[in-house]
Amino acid sequence: MAGLQHDDMLSAALADAKRYEAHDPAHLKKDQVESTVEAVSYSEKVSDLSDVYDPDHEGLEFPTEEEKATLRRVSDSIPWNAYLIAFVELAERFRVVFTNFIQQPLPPGSHTGAGMEDGQSGALGLGQQASTGLTTFYQFWCYITPLFGAYIADTFWGRYNTICVAVGIALVGHVILIVAAVPGVIEKSSAIGAFVVGLIITGAGTGLFKANISPLVAEQYRKTKLFVITRKNGERVIVDPTMTVSRVYMYFYLFINIGALVGQISMTYAEKYVGFWLAYTLPTIVFSLCPIVLVIGRSRYVRTPPAGSSFWEDAKPSRQGAEKPSWMTFDDVWVDEVQRGLKACQVFLWYPLYWLTYNQLNNNLTSQAATMSTHGLPNDILSNLDPFALLIMIPIMDLIVYPVLRRMGLNFTALKRIAAGFFTGAIAMVWASVVQHYVYKTNPCGYDASACHDVSPLNVWIQTGSYVLLALSEIFASITGMEYAYSKAPKNMRSLVMSIFLFMSAISSALGEAFVPLSTDPLLVWNYGVMAVLASIAGVLFWVHVWKLDIADEDQEKKGQ
Repeated sequence: MAGLQHDDMLSAALADAKRYEAHDPAHLKKDQVESTVEAVSYSEKVSDLSDVYDPDHEGLEFPTEEEKATLRRVSDSIPWNAYLIAFVELAERFRVVFTNFIQQPLPPGSHTGAGMEDGQSGALGLGQQASTGLTTFYQFWCYITPLFGAYIADTFWGRYNTICVAVGIALVGHVILIVAAVPGVIEKSSAIGAFVVGLIITGAGTGLFKANISPLVAEQYRKTKLFVITRKNGERVIVDPTMTVSRVYMYFYLFINIGALVGQISMTYAEKYVGFWLAYTLPTIVFSLCPIVLVIGRSRYVRTPPAGSSFWEDAKPSRQGAEKPSWMTFDDVWVDEVQRGLKACQVFLWYPLYWLTYNQLNNNLTSQAATMSTHGLPNDILSNLDPFALLIMIPIMDLIVYPVLRRMGLNFTALKRIAAGFFTGAIAMVWASVVQHYVYKTNPCGYDASACHDVSPLNVWIQTGSYVLLALSEIFASITGMEYAYSKAPKNMRSLVMSIFLFMSAISSALGEAFVPLSTDPLLVWNYGVMAVLASIAGVLFWVHVWKLDIADEDQEKKGQ
């Protein structure tokens, strides 16, 4: 409808001008010329009526060109609605623990899978390769379904409604996982069937809202133009919406890792001392709060309606004239936006090689911990060092590191941060490879460490370096990737572009299946080494691919566009 109104405005102005010219060409009124020029400019530059009446920017002071070049830029505050929506992803990351359930056998005499003080929790006893294979499949499934979720949201239901349906589906999957772990089922061979069905349904629900939750969070911040404020100390600064969106995603990721840290610690101890049924019940209880949160804020959330079965219904191209094809119902602005979105998708093509390094956290690093001296700690508790490090480092990066770099005149752009993420992930894998080497060297069974009853005397906390480096790489690559997907996507294609970003994780999981043969003794040093090499090469090729785009983005930021 907006496009039709634009056309009506342009047509009316041109018609008035022609009437004046036909009546008296010499006295074509100045205001009619200005009206025509304004209408033409309007048709070419705006995509919706918010540029005519813009309540989100009403009363704001906009910077001059001189101020854009001289004033310091800062981020705005984050709307509380964004935090409320972020709770849904926090609850999803209150994630069920899978590795021990799949890999380790049911402890002797146990009906719950609990390992207790000195034992190892387990259930299915399928081994490390099966555990890696199933968890990798689950990651693949969770990151391919967002493509469908994005299509449904952008075309039919909108992001909010799609998220509501997805939460319901995921809850059903959570309940099935509990059934697979209750006494009386966990001891039987049928437990694996229920467990796999639960994985598939939970992953489907999770995937449906993954592509929609982060764009919905960012959409709660409505300002899109630079504006000037005066701080209490008298300093005039420019509030930059781009920096604010970056900050939104930083704290969205902080929320995610609060859920990951609290959830996985509580579930790990529930698994060890009570059983898997409780470990799977806890995230179900937390996740059941999501419908309440969604309903409470229903009337307060900023919601973008679906675009319909076609994304190009708004207006017509300006340069085709009367001879344009009948199917050409999109406008120039839309073409520019799609081109921008496709450039973002090209950036994402390198991400599968990054996610290969990160995914080691979900399986192989947990298995590595089981071959070391844990001193009474559950082996899968160490993986919580990753979210714990993120909770510490995200505020440090937001409040100290990034502002200091800006004050020094160093523009650590989005693409530079992503490249840094690749190299940081590679260093994390080098750390893991060295640790694995010494595990083999000190384990009583040598290169058969995973099957050995005795463990290496190495303290499990030497894994800390891998987890902290992976966390830092997430800040650079994962958070910035979500920010880039949102900021470069056309407004009514944000879920689609975000789903393509997430789909790179699915591709990585599929690639990961090819490396499953390395996820066993005596090849684990090679496993981590290969990941380090791949991430390093990908980082170099990524920068070769995007450095010109980085220059263009930097120029655009300076202009405030």
